[in-house]
Amino acid sequence: MEKQNNSMVSEFILLGLTESHELQIFLFFCFSTIYISIILSNLIIIFVVKLDPQLHCPMYFLLANLSFIDMSLASIATPKMIYDLISDYKTISYEGCMTQMFFLHLLGGSEMMLLVAMAIDRYIAICKPLHYKNIMSNQICVGLALVSWTTGIVHTTSQMVFTVTLPFCGPNVVDSFFCDLPRVIKLACTDTYVLQLLVVADSRLLSLFCFIFLFISYSIILIIVKHYSSRRSSKALSTLSAHITVVVFFFGPCIFIYVWPFSSVSIDKILSVFYTIFTPLLNPIIYTFRNKDIKTALRKIKTKNISSISTF
Repeated sequence: MEKQNNSMVSEFILLGLTESHELQIFLFFCFSTIYISIILSNLIIIFVVKLDPQLHCPMYFLLANLSFIDMSLASIATPKMIYDLISDYKTISYEGCMTQMFFLHLLGGSEMMLLVAMAIDRYIAICKPLHYKNIMSNQICVGLALVSWTTGIVHTTSQMVFTVTLPFCGPNVVDSFFCDLPRVIKLACTDTYVLQLLVVADSRLLSLFCFIFLFISYSIILIIVKHYSSRRSSKALSTLSAHITVVVFFFGPCIFIYVWPFSSVSIDKILSVFYTIFTPLLNPIIYTFRNKDIKTALRKIKTKNISSISTF
């Protein structure tokens, strides 16, 4: 009963990216194209990994998990943002807002730890190649994926368990295109200073821990790769460059958002767009165009389908 008396807000108003009608139309077509590309490209990676026996190994199992998370992460906020670009009534229900924030932090936290798992896999593959199959067994691989998802669940639950109990009894305007947790918390009709610190500290610690771990891991791997033969070194560097590029694109905007969570609204919006839309698109592009195994598997599947059609 207390929640009903205090929580009078039934919906939140999202101000979106821009007030310019012309720019909204342009962004509608632009982001619609990007979103369709995200879904198709990540689905292609998932199905290619599933269909090609040569890709049934830890690296590509983790890559398929990454594609699933990217596809899901983009689907949490992007369809709503695209719809709002052509809508005059840009609102989201209280329940929808809480659900959106829960899954954004669940998937974001899971992806951070999954990138750590992928770094561990590459470290073992490159630095301990003779023991790779014994160390990276199916059980260990699945365990790393479960740890990633568990981290995401703990990360989002530790923040949302307090957020859902906040009273929202007046202000309901969120200056963003999605329910941004720090900005939504500020709308509560109570002192949320401690909770804001908790949210920032939680996200900051997870981001910095994963980023520092990844930085150290890839630095060690690069040092070791320098002592390899030129042929072996080039193959390892090709794989590593894809991983490092993904890490930079993912953690760059993420660290800026949560290390300086109450900075310029316009900068936060740009970084949020990059984090939720462009990164899920860049990941499959990077792994597809820089990975010979994926390209070979795609050609095999394409050739097989063409042969089947010709036979039919």
